[in-house]
Amino acid sequence: MAKQKKAATPKSGDKFTRWLVIGMVTLVVATGAIFSVISQKAKAEESFAALKGFKPGPAITAKVDTANGSGILLDTGASKNLDLWEDPQCPICNDFEKANGAYIDDLVRNKKANVTFHVVSFIGDESVSAANAEYCAADEGHYLDFHKAVYLVQPALENSGFFTTKNLIKIGSNVGLTSQSFIDCVTKVSKLDQVKAAYDSMTKYNVKGTPTVFINGKLWQRKNSAFVLDEFSAAVEAG
Repeated sequence: MAKQKKAATPKSGDKFTRWLVIGMVTLVVATGAIFSVISQKAKAEESFAALKGFKPGPAITAKVDTANGSGILLDTGASKNLDLWEDPQCPICNDFEKANGAYIDDLVRNKKANVTFHVVSFIGDESVSAANAEYCAADEGHYLDFHKAVYLVQPALENSGFFTTKNLIKIGSNVGLTSQSFIDCVTKVSKLDQVKAAYDSMTKYNVKGTPTVFINGKLWQRKNSAFVLDEFSAAVEAG
C-alpha cells in the first residue's frame, strides 16, 4: 500500500502575506468610513450655510385640521383656501418652494388666503422625521419659517442621512426654535400619529405625488414645465 503523503505545511511567509492583505483591506475600509463621515459632516455644514442670516417672521398660530387630512392649517379668516401637499425630501417640492414660497408666505402673513400644508412622508424614514419636526414647529407658531429652512438645506440626494434628530433641531435653532418643548417634540418624535394621518389621507384626496396644490378645492395643474410665479399667482387670484 502506498504511503499517504503528508499535507504541505504552509510557509510562514504565506501567513504573513494573508494577514498583511487582511490588514490592508481593513485599513482601506476604515479609511473610507472616516472619509465618509468627514464628507457628510462637510456637506451638512455647507447646507447650514444657507441659513446664515435667516430672519424669522412673526409667529403665526397653526392648528392641525383633523377633518382635512390632519393638515397644518394657517387660518387667516380669508375666503380663499389653498391646500399644499409636499414631502420635505421632495426635490420638485423644493423647486415649487423656490418659485412660489415667498408668494405663499405673503398670502398667509397678509391674510389673503388660508393655507393648509399637508406634510406627507412617502419618500422614506427621513421624510417621516422631517415631517414630525414640521408639526413640532407648527406648535411653536413658526411653521412657515421652519418649512422654508428645511427646503433651504435640503440635500441633493434623498435619504442621504441628513435629516437626523440633531440636524432637525439645528435647523430649528437657526430659525429661532430653541424651546425645550420643540427639542423634546423632535427628539421623541411626538407627532407620528399626525404624520401618519397626513400620509394616509393621500388616498382619500386622490393625491398621487408631490407637490400637489388645490385652490378652493380645485386641483391646480401647471402649464409650464417649470414652476412660474406669474402662472401660479394668476391661478390663485382667479380661483
